[in-house]
Order: sequence, then structure tokens, then C-alpha cells
Amino acid sequence: MSDETLLRIGILIAGLFVVGAILFFGRPRKPGQGRRVARAADGSGSRREPTLGEQLEDEAAADMGASGEDPTAQAELDLFERSLDGSASTELGKRVSDEFDKIVTVYLAARAGEKLHGPDIVVAAEKAGLVYGHMGVYHRLIEQQPERGPVFSVANIVKPGNFDMATIQELETPAIAFFLTLPAPVAALDAWEAMLPTAERMAELLGGLLLDEQRNNLGRQRIGHIRDELRAYDREREAPPLSKPSRW
Repeated sequence: MSDETLLRIGILIAGLFVVGAILFFGRPRKPGQGRRVARAADGSGSRREPTLGEQLEDEAAADMGASGEDPTAQAELDLFERSLDGSASTELGKRVSDEFDKIVTVYLAARAGEKLHGPDIVVAAEKAGLVYGHMGVYHRLIEQQPERGPVFSVANIVKPGNFDMATIQELETPAIAFFLTLPAPVAALDAWEAMLPTAERMAELLGGLLLDEQRNNLGRQRIGHIRDELRAYDREREAPPLSKPSRW
């Protein structure tokens, strides 16, 4: 094959690559694609990744302007679908140590004759600031310090206890469990003060009832007792250990 023929073939191949690049990069972007995240209002210049909820709000606002329809239902559907992408790290929310000495549990139960549905749980968990991760359950993590492990976690009370995203659309459960495993990466009382309002928020979103570890309504008196128990736990953890008696 002559050098002239090889040159023509090379030019032809290069031309095909150029045409392909034009077709690929010249396609119009989807609405919202390539948007930049606004800098912090305090002028710090630190970059913060947009949360899934913020993205949904932005896209819902754009959809509302285009169609004039209420975007709420579609936004929640988008949120649910994005949670199925399998991107959650299996290590996200894993405890630093498997050792523990106390667990505090609160149940969020469906009302009589009803069930909690998987898609609703997914949406409520995201709205409450939980993250899907280790063991296929939801976790509250310390902001910017997820490696310290979960402050508390949320699981399905139906065995095996996880939220399988492959079948989440069909999932129905009588209750989910919020559990605080101590020691936690923060003080026990602080962890409780984070878990309780999260459980209350999800109960509001799901229309359920909060129960204590004995499956009784979680009332003010029981909440007060739990706070007292966790204060005592924190005091014991802060107290210096007793010195061992010397041997004769």
C-alpha cells in the first residue's frame, strides 16, 4: 500500500472523529445541566455541594414555570427514583467499633389498619436529613465528618431490617425503628436531642405514631426519663476510672 493511500486513510479516520465530536458535544443540554452552585452568602468562598432536596426544588421551580402545574408530586417521585441509583457507599454510616454498651430505641409505627410504604419512607428520610448507607439502612452522620460513624440509625422492623432499594416500591412495613447505639460519636444526650426531632419530623411526614421501646406511646414523661438516663450515662463516661487497689 502506497504512502499516499495510507495518508488518505488517516485523513478519513481523523475526519470521522471530528464529525463524531461535533455531533456529541453539539447536542443541546438538558434543562438545568451545567448550572453552577452559588457561593456562600457569607463570602467565605467555600464550595458546598447542593443537597438532593435543593436540586429537586430548583428543578421543580423550573418545571412549574414551564408547565404551570404543581411540581410537588413530581419532585417527590424524582427524589425516590434518584435514591434507587445504588450510589450510596456500603461503608457510609458504618460504626468505628462494633462494641457498645447501650441502645436507645424509638419506633415509628403506622396507625391501626395502615402500613408505612417504601417510597414514602425514602422521601421522608431525605427530608429529615438522613443518609442511606451501611447495612442498607438510614443514618444521621456528623456534617463533614462521616468517618466518625452514625449518630443514630433507622431500620425496618421487618427482617432482615434493611431497606432493599431493588424492591422498595413494594415495601410495606408496620413500623421502622430509630436506634441510638452508645457510645456514639457525640455525647449520648446530644445524640438523643438529634434523634428525637428527626423521629418526630418523619412521624409527621408519614402520618405515624412514635412509640418507646415497650411499644407504648412516647410521651413527655418517658422522654424526660430517657434524657435523665443519658445524662447519667454521659457523667459516667466523663468520670475518671477508679484506680485499682494495690496488691499486698
